[in-house]
Amino acid sequence: MKTRIYKILFLILLMMGVTKSFGQATQDDLDAYLNVAAKNNPGLKASFNNYLAAMEKVPQVGSLPDPKIAFSYFAQSVETRVGPQKWKANISQSFPWFGLLKTKKDVATNMAKAKYEIFENAKSNLFFEIKTAYYNYYYLQRAIAITKENIDILNIFKNLSLVKIEAGKATIADELRVELELNDLQNQLALLYDTQEVFKNNFNNLLNRNVADDILIPVDLWQNNLPIEAAKLVDSIFSNNHLLKSIDQKIEAFNNQEVLDKKVGLPKFTVGLGFINVAENPLSIAKDNGKNAFFPSIGLSIPIYRNKYKAMLKETVLLREGAESEKKEKENKLNTLNKRVLKDYKDSDRRIALNAKQARIAKKVLDVLLTSYSTDAKDFEEVLRMERKLLIYQLAYQKALTDKNAATAFINYLLGN
Repeated sequence: MKTRIYKILFLILLMMGVTKSFGQATQDDLDAYLNVAAKNNPGLKASFNNYLAAMEKVPQVGSLPDPKIAFSYFAQSVETRVGPQKWKANISQSFPWFGLLKTKKDVATNMAKAKYEIFENAKSNLFFEIKTAYYNYYYLQRAIAITKENIDILNIFKNLSLVKIEAGKATIADELRVELELNDLQNQLALLYDTQEVFKNNFNNLLNRNVADDILIPVDLWQNNLPIEAAKLVDSIFSNNHLLKSIDQKIEAFNNQEVLDKKVGLPKFTVGLGFINVAENPLSIAKDNGKNAFFPSIGLSIPIYRNKYKAMLKETVLLREGAESEKKEKENKLNTLNKRVLKDYKDSDRRIALNAKQARIAKKVLDVLLTSYSTDAKDFEEVLRMERKLLIYQLAYQKALTDKNAATAFINYLLGN
């Protein structure tokens, strides 16, 4: 009987030291997933097309107005000294005030650049979502493996308790306690499987690929550290965040729009060339009898109704002030987010060290309790309690790894990476 108990005890201790692996994925595999998403994600494509469409506005606003051609036919000929006029035609071209078209192009270019920064922000946000989904999927895989290992260990506990019950050294209560723990873990395992499918679906949708495609995850998740010193983060975020850059482009566009509004209120020029068809007058002896007439023309558009131009200028000033306030508000929010995510980063870093240490201690205590239980059948409830704590520490360690990398990914998003 003792030999059987020792064999079961050895099997328990052996399983407690086993770590199941999932694959040989590395950080390069995650980078490959990011590249796939950058090419395939429909939301990112839509954002990039918005930028391209905005760029097409630049040649539109920078072009001269279309020339005008007019044709007139005289239903009744106009008699003149040199002959009757049959029809006339003229062509004219309008020219805005000097520099107006260039300023329009500057405004459109700034607005297009603002759209580009929105695209870059969408890409950074997409990468953050993919990284977070990847890390969470890793955690679920590890949680499933750890939970299954603990279920196997509990089943061996159950066999150990049955052996001791047969020997009269334990009661049926020990077996029932194991049953309670097994039922809880089976339910937890089912929830983990369901949650895993949700994250797998989400991850593959972000890459715009088949939701059933497998995801390569590492044996052990690497730890990502801060890209720059914590003290320099805020200034770097303010310099590199794509949303702030987009607002900067809008502000520059409004500055150019203010110049444009002033130029719009200046005169416009029109240059034209006219032609009159003249038939010969048989009664005329003039040397230019029947000679067609060409005549140039020049016009000037004088904007005398000033209220609308003043309103246009005031509108632009208000929009610029609004964008400046928007930027300040965004900086305040980014500052708050930076502080919050730094707190999460430091907390997860501490939890990694703590739970690794706690798991090692819990395993040592459990080894001692198992040895004690195998000899005198005491403290079985304490064995189960310590086994449960070991499970909690193992899961908490993996969660801390996930949280640290997710916090780092969010910081990189704020930095526009």
